[in-house]
Amino acid sequence: MYAIIDVETTGTAAVHGKLTEIAIILHDGTGVSETYNTLINPECNIPYHITRLTGITNEMVANAPKFYEVAKKIIELTAGKIFVAHNATFDYSFVKEEFKRLGYDFKRKTICTVKLGRKLLPGHRSYSLGNICADLGIEITDRHRAIGDALATAKLFEILVDRNARLESSLFVNHSSPLPKDKMDSIPSKTGVYYFYDSQGNLIYIGKSKDIHQRVLTHLSNSQTRKAIEMRDKIADISWEETGSELVALLLESSEIKKYKPLFNRSQRRSAFNFGLFAFEDGAGYLNLKIAKIEGEEIPLTTFHFQQEGIEFLHNLAQKFALCKKLCHLDNNTAGCFNSQLHDCRGACTGLEGPESYNLRVNKSIHPLNYRSPNFLIIDQGRNPEEKTIIDISNGRYTGFGYISMDYTSHDTELLRDCIRKYDDNRDIRSIIKGFINRNKHLKIIEL
Repeated sequence: MYAIIDVETTGTAAVHGKLTEIAIILHDGTGVSETYNTLINPECNIPYHITRLTGITNEMVANAPKFYEVAKKIIELTAGKIFVAHNATFDYSFVKEEFKRLGYDFKRKTICTVKLGRKLLPGHRSYSLGNICADLGIEITDRHRAIGDALATAKLFEILVDRNARLESSLFVNHSSPLPKDKMDSIPSKTGVYYFYDSQGNLIYIGKSKDIHQRVLTHLSNSQTRKAIEMRDKIADISWEETGSELVALLLESSEIKKYKPLFNRSQRRSAFNFGLFAFEDGAGYLNLKIAKIEGEEIPLTTFHFQQEGIEFLHNLAQKFALCKKLCHLDNNTAGCFNSQLHDCRGACTGLEGPESYNLRVNKSIHPLNYRSPNFLIIDQGRNPEEKTIIDISNGRYTGFGYISMDYTSHDTELLRDCIRKYDDNRDIRSIIKGFINRNKHLKIIEL
């Protein structure tokens, strides 16, 4: 049995958006057995551009049931059925997120009629619902309303079922999973890192997701590229680690790929960061920059796989901020650097420009490479409501992450750092952390 579903929403991102309407059509593969449709009060304003698209206004939903009032009905209608939708990722993510807000883990197998249409009905100019239905002669009444689009999807679904039967194709039916049913059922719909193994127990792929279960289902049904099919056919087992924090999932994935170098993570597994950019003050008080091999405990500002990669980076930095090539150790002249003769250098190498003004430009050039402070902790959500995640930056270097109970005190930094699992720092890790901080302005950070 199938539950053909269409939703209307307040936006395009499930994590921020809410449902305004849902339609569910129960289908046995040959015909419709039951329909359900209701407006939903999103308990927030419906943007004007959404109202223009769907016709659903704030006034229309004012007295409609709230999601928690229809949640039980949705569970009953979809229980034991495959969730079918046109662009299923969109509709499924919104329904799943609404249930998540209620503390319920909504989990259904999915079929996307967009993907099936491309496989079973190739050659169409577009597979949007409006265009594919126009090509196939399917009339859509109430376009961009849940029941109208769901009914059209049901008619498209019947065409796909018939096409699949005539082709004797296995594309339509969910691929038989290489993983046992009890293993599949145990995969959590939580944030974390997952590990795929082949039949010999070799680790072949490491990934991360905010919904491990759904991401694994995507892998097991992916026939889009040769690499995806090759990997899917080799999967024989899976393990995972819940992280709670999306940032920790990103950091753990990156570290694990570099450590284990799985076969299907080719593009992400380079780990030989041999050279770094270092800054130091010389005897005259000038800040110097230098690309050098990473040795000992000195912490580079950033790292590079190859020396030449670092040298090119430093050349570009020197040009952009008018830095002296000699003080960047890119010019070996014993006197002033070559650029000083061309007046492209302001004379720091000859004493014409003093260290105070020169060092200001150096600090400005390397500022984006530094963290906001050399010592701080990032506090993020944990794996359950009773704990928090701690990510540690000490002396400008990422040292690892750990978990601590909610009753911690932010003043007890020794206790906070005691829980840290140690991990290596590198340029990819720094990029992940800085990018995550920039994207999440309300992230809790404790500067030490």
